[in-house]
Amino acid sequence: MAETEFPDEGELVVCTVSSVKQNGAYTTLDNYNELEGFIFIGEVASGWVKNIRGFVREGQRLVCKVLRTRKDGRSVELSLKSVSEERRRDTMQAWKNEQRANQLLKVLGEKCGWDENGVAETTAELTDAFGNLYSAFEESAINEKAMSEAGFEGDWIEEFIKIAIENIIPPFIHIKGIFNLECPTPDGIEVIRKALLAAESFSDEDKEISVTCHYDGAPQYRLELKAPDYKTGEATWESVCEATLSLVEESGGKADAMRE
Repeated sequence: MAETEFPDEGELVVCTVSSVKQNGAYTTLDNYNELEGFIFIGEVASGWVKNIRGFVREGQRLVCKVLRTRKDGRSVELSLKSVSEERRRDTMQAWKNEQRANQLLKVLGEKCGWDENGVAETTAELTDAFGNLYSAFEESAINEKAMSEAGFEGDWIEEFIKIAIENIIPPFIHIKGIFNLECPTPDGIEVIRKALLAAESFSDEDKEISVTCHYDGAPQYRLELKAPDYKTGEATWESVCEATLSLVEESGGKADAMRE
């Protein structure tokens, strides 16, 4: 990252406390090339702060909100008290994810014989395509076609996907499928409706399973399934197909399913 790059006002940043003074704490911004930040004592916590060291300490990693660029033009003013616990947790997790992604890409670079420039160029390209590096790994762990769909190609793609699957635990697995359902009997429409409801009945909020069906134009119906892991996702997909197809076929219709 360029030395002159600054975060935007209002942005949440991860920083490390470098020194603590009576009137505030100096930090370095981890994602901005060690740019200096300052947390005035009044921005450390709500209410009166008797002893600042009771809230921050040297070496501590914090999530702060950027208030403004300081008059020296080389540092920023930060607020610790303006960050809720939920936003602090989410921002810190995102930062940790990105650090892990950078390490995984370095491992890939070593396997592929890339130099630092090669790793940096690939990082930039993946970030541009997926928003951040971790998302590139995460999408590849969920969908093995994510890289090719984003326009990437080359011998390194296979290794990238392998590293993603082995090291990234996605928040959920997303399965898409198409049902072809036909039932010429007088109550055929009702049969298909019941079949789709049977598919959606496998949704289970407690188990973090979601199954939804969408009309694409007879006889096609699109199914989207989300599950917390591959094993659960695959098992649910098989159960959904068995329940849906058998209901239509037992009612005198024709049915088949395929994955997208």
